[in-house]
Amino acid sequence: MPTFCFSGVIFTPSGERLERVRDAAERVARSYGLELFDLQLRREAGGTVLRVVIDRPDPGVRASATSGSTADAGDVRRRLEEESVGIVDCQRVSHDLSAILDVEDDDLETGAIGHAYTLEVSSPGLDRPLRHEADYRRFQGRLAKVVTSEPVNGQSAFAGRLAGVDGGHLLLEEGRRTHRVPMTRIKRARLEVEF
Repeated sequence: MPTFCFSGVIFTPSGERLERVRDAAERVARSYGLELFDLQLRREAGGTVLRVVIDRPDPGVRASATSGSTADAGDVRRRLEEESVGIVDCQRVSHDLSAILDVEDDDLETGAIGHAYTLEVSSPGLDRPLRHEADYRRFQGRLAKVVTSEPVNGQSAFAGRLAGVDGGHLLLEEGRRTHRVPMTRIKRARLEVEF
């Protein structure tokens, strides 16, 4: 699944309304064993877009994800396939969430959005952002790019295989070298697409 990247201005019809939409999206995702990864309401050139990004919950610690060991490409590919959100998942969530929002929007005074919009449901994508320490552990063995807010040993952009987290540092293997990047200095990180 591709990650949707559109330029636009994020806006909220009201904090309370957006929270109602978020709650509904979380309920629908949970009903299919999924979780809400992100929710955005944007005004774009083609109109208003409600973008809902769903994901599978972290399956937890794996035996192969212990510190210091890396998974082979086959293990990584199998894990990716097992954990990926598919088109059917997106269709189910879209259908159910659309029905809920349509019912709420029939009551014009308290409608969830209050005006016409396009609903898009997707996965975080193969090049998903990494946001928390749990993400670095979950995707251990995968290729990633990391950018820091301040240089670490004279370097602020890193690319390599996620090798774990140790004492507040992300371990990133680049060839024979292992970078120790302080978690507090990570500005942004995302997985690299592997085939």
